[in-house]
Order: sequence, then structure tokens, then C-alpha cells
Amino acid sequence: MSEQRTTHVQGEESGRDSQEYQRLREKLGGCIRTGEITLSSGKVTDFYFDGRLVSLDPEGSVLIGGLMLEAMLARGVSAVGGLTSGADPLTSSIGVLAWQKQVPMNLFFVRKERKAHGMQQRVEGPPMPEGEDLKVALVDDVLTTGGSLLQAREALVEELGVEPSVACVIVDREEGGEQRLAECGIETVALFRKSDFL
Repeated sequence: MSEQRTTHVQGEESGRDSQEYQRLREKLGGCIRTGEITLSSGKVTDFYFDGRLVSLDPEGSVLIGGLMLEAMLARGVSAVGGLTSGADPLTSSIGVLAWQKQVPMNLFFVRKERKAHGMQQRVEGPPMPEGEDLKVALVDDVLTTGGSLLQAREALVEELGVEPSVACVIVDREEGGEQRLAECGIETVALFRKSDFL
């Protein structure tokens, strides 16, 4: 696969100096803890980011959704979602803002495990349009090893035969996740990086 690089959004069209970007950076700064912390991946880090404190905040949700939607539109993305539960508020805010701007956007979420009843599927949401024009993005609050994003990718490939090409995150911890995603041909788009806060 071709080598991919992290795109550091910083507001893309709006710019690093936009009020929205600066306000989001301010809000995110309050969600960062330093000191030795064990992550869900088992990895120990000195930088912990609790994205749900901002993604579940009404203002934070709109700020994140707006910047992520801008990044999606710049890349021609027409479907967005990710692994529950970190991706759920991001997917919802992107969807609402896309609808308000009259931009077609399919939304989905991926269960961590297949349901034992009903349709027994992992990928939930309205049917995705078929065709070569479909460009899918995964979202998550933070990128460390890429495990959650790759788990969502696996479900999309297995159940729908859909290969995502973009992953958009609020914060990239800069701990190797981008490289793992690049190996699968996925471009990483980070609104912020760990180094923006240290």
C-alpha cells in the first residue's frame, strides 16, 4: 500500500486562527490529563484525552462536527461512522450539520460484537449507496494504536464489502496509530495532535 501521512486539519478552510478552532482547542485542553495512565489498548501513556467530555457537550459537539464535516467534504466522503461508543456523538453531530447544509451523508455505527439476535449484524444504519463513488470515513475521538478504527474497518469490509479510505479523529496521540492505518490505505485526518497541547 502507498504511504499515507497524517493530515493535520487545524480548521482546513477556516484556518488555525478561526474562532471555532481556538474555542475547541480551549475546551479540549480541559480534557487532558498527564501522568501514568493505562489505556483500553493496554498501553501505558503519560497523555490521557477524555474526548467524551467535549463530544457530548452541545457546544463541543457542534465545533467538532463542523471541523470534521469540513474535512469530509474536502475529501468527497459520503458515508461516515465508527465503532460505538467513541464514534457515536461524532457521527451524530456530523450528520446533523450535513443535513442542515443539505449535504448528503450516510451515517452508520459499528457494534463491538455481533448481536446474538435480530439481524445479527455489526454495522447499523440506513443502507449505503452502491457504486465506485462511495467514499467512507471512520471517526473516533482519539487515535493511539488504531485498534478501534481497524475494528470498524474490518466489520465494514466483512459485512458490506466497503473499504474506508479516511479516518478522522479529534486528537492523534502520535503513538503509531497513523502508521497502522496507512498500512491499510487509510488517510488519517487529525483535528489536533498531542504535540499541540504539550
